[in-house]
Amino acid sequence: MRQSGILLHITSLPGPEGIGTLGQEARQFVNFLAKAGMGIWQVLPISPTGYAESPYQCFSTYAGNPLLIDLATLKKQGILTSEEAPPQPERLDQVDFPPVMDYKKRMLALAYQQSYTKLKRKVDAFRARHSEWIEDFALFMAIKEQFGGISWQDWPDEAIRMRRAAALRAYQESLKEQVDLQVFIQYLFFEQWFALKAYANKKGIRIFGDMPIYVAEDSADAWANPYVFQLDKNRRPTRIAGVPPDYFSADGQRWGNPLYDWAYLKRTGYRWWLGRLKAMAAFFDITRVDHFIGFANYYAVPAHEDTARNGVWVPGPGKAFFDAVKRELPQMNIVAEDLGAVSPRVRKLMDNTGYPGMKVMTFAFSGDPYNEHLPKYHEPNAVVYTGTHDNNTLLGWWQHAPHHEKNNTIFALSITHEQEFSDAFITATFKSAANTAMVPMQDVLRLGEQARMNLPGTVGGNWLWRMKPGAASASVAKWLRDINRETGRLSEGQGA
Repeated sequence: MRQSGILLHITSLPGPEGIGTLGQEARQFVNFLAKAGMGIWQVLPISPTGYAESPYQCFSTYAGNPLLIDLATLKKQGILTSEEAPPQPERLDQVDFPPVMDYKKRMLALAYQQSYTKLKRKVDAFRARHSEWIEDFALFMAIKEQFGGISWQDWPDEAIRMRRAAALRAYQESLKEQVDLQVFIQYLFFEQWFALKAYANKKGIRIFGDMPIYVAEDSADAWANPYVFQLDKNRRPTRIAGVPPDYFSADGQRWGNPLYDWAYLKRTGYRWWLGRLKAMAAFFDITRVDHFIGFANYYAVPAHEDTARNGVWVPGPGKAFFDAVKRELPQMNIVAEDLGAVSPRVRKLMDNTGYPGMKVMTFAFSGDPYNEHLPKYHEPNAVVYTGTHDNNTLLGWWQHAPHHEKNNTIFALSITHEQEFSDAFITATFKSAANTAMVPMQDVLRLGEQARMNLPGTVGGNWLWRMKPGAASASVAKWLRDINRETGRLSEGQGA
């Protein structure tokens, strides 16, 4: 089935709370997608962000990001009573994280004070359903706050850092209210998340989520499950994740995430990973597995190294792991992010799993006649993008593209005037043989480099972009609908 969708993270939605939320503006965007004849809404990871507000460095792979909770909805439901206005950003097209985080934290704490007692029965039922992760997460966050937000590996109390039983009991008792607050916040998040997902599904829109392959070092996952990772006896990473030096980076990229102990995971029937994937299958209709190549072979960097120069490639779990996934979760829809160092081992794993991989059109016109991103090499079992959240916007890419790349693009897409570039490029993407075509909302709106979501390998200035109010207009929806009809991708969901 040919289909299409838009990539827009929740934080990038417009709205009055300084950041996109799971509230009315999210439903309006679902309505826009339906009118545009789209069938998919792709979002970035929805977990609570840690270092530099990256959704790929989260405090938990299971929990939801409290910043996405819609306070207006809580007020309508009588869960929150407050007249305090949200902070007014200097720019409507960016998130100003510090004041937003402070405001949301205070408002959610107030909601807890006002409504925890009356909602306790529902919260307790939610807590029981998610017991495999929520107790560890809530305690982790409460202790983290107690120690001023520092990484768990630097907590001054070694007993709780090492999860000794007596220390766990003591902190659970002394921080009971803070733990209950964290559980309450997660209850609110998932009530809103699943309500939005149900609304989207009813409109014929599937939610396409994102799961990072690695977890953050400073996460409840690493603290609560140390044996899953390559940690030493002091719970410090021995080797960490990254990618080797390449054309873009002479030192490679030292990501810093702890690597998995795949031998331990295999001995335990991949129980931890299967639990994580089961949660993703509940959260999303389709799950993009980030850095899929790491399951075939992963780049291991000694933790003491300052750069990724001296890492080595190590075989990953390969087919045995995905055989277990298919036995346990046969209906799960997975898309493999197979960009990067695609070795024969990666290609073999892709063939074995049968998962659709990714093609990126802005990678296609380098001049290499065998470039697998060229439209002539696209196959139906693939997802094609104009670009991803890690790429420049389409117009930003065009502005910086070398002369020969521009000429190749103009020739391939039969562009007669440069002003036609953006529309022609999106149309060509949708004409691809790939069953699924995705376009970031920044490209739909013809925005330049200032709207870029992320520049890999940099810290600061990322994950900020927001769509301005009214940008997802009826005329834009009609334009997209016409392209979908022309390219055989029109979805006739409810309300379309």
